[in-house]
Amino acid sequence: MRIIFMGTPDFSVPVLDVLVEAGHEIAAVYCQPPRPAGRGKKDRPTPVHARAEALGLEVRHPTTLRNDDAQRDFAALKADIAVVVAYGLILPQAVLDAPKLGCLNIHASLLPRWRGAAPIHRAIMAGDAETGICIMQMEAGLDTGPVLLREATPIGATETTGELHDRLSAMGAALIVQALDKLGDLTPDPQPDDGVTYAEKIDKAEARIDWTRPAVEVDRQIRGLSSFPGAWTMIGDERVKLLGSRLSDQQGTAGTALDDAFTIACGSGAVTITRAQRAGKGAQDAQTFLRGMSVPKGTRLGE
Repeated sequence: MRIIFMGTPDFSVPVLDVLVEAGHEIAAVYCQPPRPAGRGKKDRPTPVHARAEALGLEVRHPTTLRNDDAQRDFAALKADIAVVVAYGLILPQAVLDAPKLGCLNIHASLLPRWRGAAPIHRAIMAGDAETGICIMQMEAGLDTGPVLLREATPIGATETTGELHDRLSAMGAALIVQALDKLGDLTPDPQPDDGVTYAEKIDKAEARIDWTRPAVEVDRQIRGLSSFPGAWTMIGDERVKLLGSRLSDQQGTAGTALDDAFTIACGSGAVTITRAQRAGKGAQDAQTFLRGMSVPKGTRLGE
């Protein structure tokens, strides 16, 4: 097929790769424009932009698709279909209608649960037992279109958003190839009205840990916000990100280290920290972290 690919972050890159490997013709790649990044604040191309250039593909990064020129340029590509995954711009109806077979979206949840911007974070933070990938026919509403294919996967007891992100990205890449191969034989399944939830964009204000909450909620917060933006707490006068955890059946005063192995009491129960990061340093497993920053039994966190 002649495909327009639309995606921006790391999550989208494996999808672009498999479409090329499967022999599809990529008419153009649409992604977000380069933005200032790093210490020098120089414009940095997005992961999809960089990968598309490495593959020798045409890259376009309009700031909007709502004007006539952008829509005319899109339609002129005469694509059979558009594949959209974490692109970052709203597609107006003229764009949705331009490819002969419309636009397909790869969405990282089991729709209609977790429509919206942060479905992977929200699934872990809510304590969902499973999530998955849906291949959806796009329409004007936010993730409201009928589903062509879906695949579920359990969420591990200690799995982080970063780990689940990578698994779902690979699942989405495999599933879109299946969808394109079987397109004429697939029956669109309208989403039910029951069970709709919205995955609001993560606000950094959600990242500070309140140790008076139950351990199960603190554990979900730590894993759900790892690796970005990272749940954090104060240890002494230093702000530390906690990036991995598991539940512990120990009890104690909320926010207090219960041993020398980074087990911290919560409002009920406790969590054992498995990965952490000091400001200006890389993430480390707990054992390595504790060699550089001691958190002995009795230490109070969050103060």
